[in-house]
Amino acid sequence: MDFLTALWMGKAIWVWCLFFGVVLGLLVFDLGFLNRKDHDIGVRESLGLSAFYIILALCFGGWVWFEFGPQAGKEYLTGFLIEKTLALDNIFVISMIFSFFSIPRKYQHRVLVWGILGVIILRGIMIAVGAALVARFEWVLLIFAVFLVGTGVKMLFAKEKNPDLADNVLLKWLRNHLPVTNTLHGHKFFVRLPDPDNPKKKKRFVTPLFLALILVEFADVIFAVDSIPAIFAITKDPYIVYTSNIFAILGLRALYFALAAIIHRFHYLKYSLAVVLIFIGGKVLAADIMGIDKIPAVISLSVTVLLLASGIVYSLWKSRGEQGKGSLS
Repeated sequence: MDFLTALWMGKAIWVWCLFFGVVLGLLVFDLGFLNRKDHDIGVRESLGLSAFYIILALCFGGWVWFEFGPQAGKEYLTGFLIEKTLALDNIFVISMIFSFFSIPRKYQHRVLVWGILGVIILRGIMIAVGAALVARFEWVLLIFAVFLVGTGVKMLFAKEKNPDLADNVLLKWLRNHLPVTNTLHGHKFFVRLPDPDNPKKKKRFVTPLFLALILVEFADVIFAVDSIPAIFAITKDPYIVYTSNIFAILGLRALYFALAAIIHRFHYLKYSLAVVLIFIGGKVLAADIMGIDKIPAVISLSVTVLLLASGIVYSLWKSRGEQGKGSLS
């Protein structure tokens, strides 16, 4: 029992075990029960599953509020909202990856769920490093703040362009260093096939489904460069940062099948998100450089909700009547 009450990254180990137990249970339930057999996930199922994850995330936030106080609860909710919104761009990239590899809908969920395992590990490493830097060098928060303001300004004025996956450096490296099959082999990431150099022997190959998984993970790392500094600018608590990140990603992956075909309708959301990043970075700079009192968590949460809601409503209003573009493959 002493082990469970020992502190790790500012929280008792039992608190971390509770979170990991919930996530592990969700993954087992998802892969072992809901999606034991490959099938097309429709909009209704996607919305239902997403609603389940959102309710679960909010319940967890309620527990954080009760266990650690209102301040922690508000910081969790703010981080959850920001991560959820930042990850919307990730949906567009994931959809593009699936289209490039011609991944059928019935195999896409398998990539997304297994990708969560990579997210849990990679985000954990990035957040642990960030927490260690912030704890030892407080001025790192100023760097985060400047980065957020710069990112927000760039989002406001940057021109949109669709990346060409055929020229992706990582994909070229993977194809040059791994034996890759020309076609999919069901939902398998790896297969054993006759070796072209020695047909009497079999060789392990990776399938295009595995390449899609790697690119999805890489895209998440890129997006984490924005989201993790944003949440550290809200709270220094690694537990709040990590749990809000993971719950937001879990729910958004579930919502993917409902959003991917209409993501273009949220065009103006990026502008409100840009203002949110500037606001978050600006309040840190104002508090540390100008000596202005720290903005209460309830105000930060209220401003974040107002800005994001405005972006969603305005986007949907401007794009009313538009038909979905593209497909989910």
